Amino acid sequence: MAQWTSAVGAAQLARLLNSQQDRPAGPGTRRPPAYRALADGIRLLVLEGRVPVAARLPAERELALSLSVSRTTVAAAYEALRAEGFLESRRGAGSWTAVPAGNPLPARGLEPLPPEALGSVIDLGTAALPAPEPWLTRAVQGALEELPPYAHTHGDYPAGLPVLRAMIAERYTARGIPTMPEQIMVTTGAMGAIDAICHLFGGRGERIAVESPSYANILQLMREAGARLVPVAMAEGLGGWDVDRWRQVLRDAAPRIAYVVADFHNPTGALADDDQRRRLVDAARSAGTVLVADETMNELWLDEDVTMPRPVCGFDPAGSTVITVGSASKAFWAGMRIGWVRAAPDVVRSLVAARAYADLGTPVLEQLAVNWLFSTGGWEQAVDLRRVQARENRDALVTAVRRELPTWEFEVPKGGLTLWVRTGGLSGSRLAEAGERVGVRVPSGPRFGVDGAFEGYVRLPFTVAGAVAEEAAARLAAAGRLVESGASGGSEGPRTFVA
Repeated sequence: MAQWTSAVGAAQLARLLNSQQDRPAGPGTRRPPAYRALADGIRLLVLEGRVPVAARLPAERELALSLSVSRTTVAAAYEALRAEGFLESRRGAGSWTAVPAGNPLPARGLEPLPPEALGSVIDLGTAALPAPEPWLTRAVQGALEELPPYAHTHGDYPAGLPVLRAMIAERYTARGIPTMPEQIMVTTGAMGAIDAICHLFGGRGERIAVESPSYANILQLMREAGARLVPVAMAEGLGGWDVDRWRQVLRDAAPRIAYVVADFHNPTGALADDDQRRRLVDAARSAGTVLVADETMNELWLDEDVTMPRPVCGFDPAGSTVITVGSASKAFWAGMRIGWVRAAPDVVRSLVAARAYADLGTPVLEQLAVNWLFSTGGWEQAVDLRRVQARENRDALVTAVRRELPTWEFEVPKGGLTLWVRTGGLSGSRLAEAGERVGVRVPSGPRFGVDGAFEGYVRLPFTVAGAVAEEAAARLAAAGRLVESGASGGSEGPRTFVA
């Protein structure tokens, strides 16, 4: 019986390998043999999760043809990977990827660093901040006071607590978007909302248009759902959305869904203006595409001169094109797993009906806590605190990175939680691996792209400040030196992996 569970074609593997960019070797620098470079490239793809564990690799002859190298080079690379525990083979079954004994499996997402590692590793992998106390404690206490009547029921509210649905609808109405409670479904975070939307509209094999780059965990969620991702390139820096390009892709590819983060885009930090939003909605409507607008960052403006545009759904008065997703996780706390969908009532009914086969509903106590925050003004005060913290973190990180890594390029966003950084010609994948060795965890650019794009980038979130930000930048600089020297790859050194 074969030990592999998926397969990677020769052309696909060659494309992924060719996306790995390295700075040209300087004078006196020894380049590794071709087989060693190939083995290191495949190993990095496995560690990054871009080639799954237990994926069957192409035959030596097929890969050699795709890479325009000798079969001997591929055979030697495969043998090196087998010796290091990253490849297993059996006659008649082929070769498939593996990880050495004792190493955790790559999770392919951006999961939080385990608490036991926090003392030795600086975590720049997760764009989330600690809870804004005392507001979390007050919200939970307020929720406990409201809980008794709900405790006398079965506790399953597939559409969400009526009181919270009404409150969320009121908040949209206050923003100038008239909304009824019947247009709201409460979900288990924004991920739960988008998962439900993808299953309703984007069955296996359906095309989904996504920004390139886009939020890594959402991209992986869509891949796991069997979607065919259609990337649409973002403009450089904070330029955001090339709507003419979007219109062409929506017309030519006819995707069932398009996913956008128009409010302080993750990872670039770009903010779509009113004209871009209006034209995106028009393009989606003309193509018959459902436009999913992720608003999880929309309250995280950090500079006083920011004027927030009208919500994306404000350009869809009929409600037939745009589905909006919101969440408490970024603006308040990632541990508060409350999200919501705003859509036409018939879409909400369909989402609620399908939920019977998923998670049934969202925890009542957390819904009551968010409702307490919304109804008492605690939310606004907590988000004000969050903005101050994120702004201070951003400014400290920007200063430290500019000092320690002057060749790295980025534009400073006016909101959100992330910097999108061009790494001066270094491989983001190799920087991520080298970072593990020097005690800083950073996600590489390809996690935010499709088919190996953005190898020359990393994402840096505003999660550390002061001396910790300075130390994080110093460790990133040390990781960069390892990559430049070639010491980040090969068979030497630890191979720990944190997603």
